[in-house]
Amino acid sequence: MTTPNRTTGGAALVAAQFALIALLAALAWPALRHGAPPAAAWVLWALAGLVGTWALWANRPGNFNIRPTPRAGGQLVQHGPYRWIRHPMYTSVGCFAAGCAATAGSAPAWAAAVMLAAVLAAKAALEERWMSEAH
Repeated sequence: MTTPNRTTGGAALVAAQFALIALLAALAWPALRHGAPPAAAWVLWALAGLVGTWALWANRPGNFNIRPTPRAGGQLVQHGPYRWIRHPMYTSVGCFAAGCAATAGSAPAWAAAVMLAAVLAAKAALEERWMSEAH
């Protein structure tokens, strides 16, 4: 059951997540325009793409939700990357963020990546609690 607190809290975390992703991309952009990112960034971005795509593939259409609130009638996914990684989409976002921070190479970029990790940890905690109630 979705309550107003769940909807509002989940939406706030999603907004913070996307704001921090946009900030990290903006901080990395000058380095991308004027030179090659470090090899580690390319590896992290490739890993982000692979894990994220695999996680989306493992979810049936309509089961995926960017908010931590479980979908009504949603099914618990236990195959694909979910078999080995507790939160593969958050792992994917974290890899993307680390790649951006490595590319920007600045303290503000790393601070934004750490803040994003905190937001994802908060989302994961809520999601796990609410998924336990639903399943």
